[in-house]
Amino acid sequence: MTYAIQARDLVKRYGDVTALDGVDLTVPTGTVLGLLGPNGAGKTTCVRILTTLLRPDAGTAEVAGVDVLADPRGVRQRIGLSGQYAAVDEYLTGFENLDMIGRLYHLGARRSRERARELLRQFRLDDAADRPAKTYSGGMRRRLDLAGALVASPPVLFLDEPTTGLDPRSRTDMWEVIQGLVAGGTTLLLTTQYLEEADLLADEIVVIDHGRIIAQGTADQLKAQVGGERLDITVADPARVGEAKRLLEPLGVGPAVVEEHRRSLLMPVSGGAAVLINALRQLDVAGIGVDDVGLRRPTLDDVFLTLTGHAAEESENAGEAVEQVREGAR
Repeated sequence: MTYAIQARDLVKRYGDVTALDGVDLTVPTGTVLGLLGPNGAGKTTCVRILTTLLRPDAGTAEVAGVDVLADPRGVRQRIGLSGQYAAVDEYLTGFENLDMIGRLYHLGARRSRERARELLRQFRLDDAADRPAKTYSGGMRRRLDLAGALVASPPVLFLDEPTTGLDPRSRTDMWEVIQGLVAGGTTLLLTTQYLEEADLLADEIVVIDHGRIIAQGTADQLKAQVGGERLDITVADPARVGEAKRLLEPLGVGPAVVEEHRRSLLMPVSGGAAVLINALRQLDVAGIGVDDVGLRRPTLDDVFLTLTGHAAEESENAGEAVEQVREGAR
């Protein structure tokens, strides 16, 4: 098996903050690795190292067979990168943005124009090709940015949270584009906060938190680690939420989480509809009214709550702290 990306013991610190703490990654050629984690987990730092934008304090990495430290220029010739924010020139048209990138890659004037038109058609931007990018919607800018990362047809592509901030329709459009790239043989490292995104696109997922890998496997394997289903119940009387928790917790495979202000409890379970029926029966016998009830698959927060003891949103401040340290070091 050949690997498009290999990293060993990557470490990066910003003062007293450790952004990466011994990360290992291997991505087989022609596959998709989803790097999953909350803000501040270390995802972007990892991408910046692998794309030669940042030097690690320790560890080694190769991308497309090239050492990122020994030959950063060689790595850049073999990769495409789309960051968290669309890196487009707002005053140039969509065509001019892509044509400019082609010329920077030394494709030549004719080939740069041809490639720009090809990508505008591929990303369904040809109708807006001659409009300034500042008139584009957020989803259109993200597609233009991704097109820019593909101008030189790189064998390895890095997408850093490509759909964050997009509306559901634009996110779905972006997923379709990414699936097309993967079908064409591109190796992809995708960072995301969305489990559903990694579930749809990734062959394997690495979960990272506080700079360390805490879990690895397919989406189904990760969900199985935290319990395959969630029982979600909203009781009618907020004073009886605690009673419902004590009554139903023996039916679960983990502790129930209570949100008293919502009169709800959420609990990992195994057994599907049979558990749901049993829970409703016990609540009925106890005379506890129910306003809403359902079974659902785990979400990103469910995974992190089980693996790390906190929800994904609680790590957002960690990301802000790292950015503040980084800015102070510049």
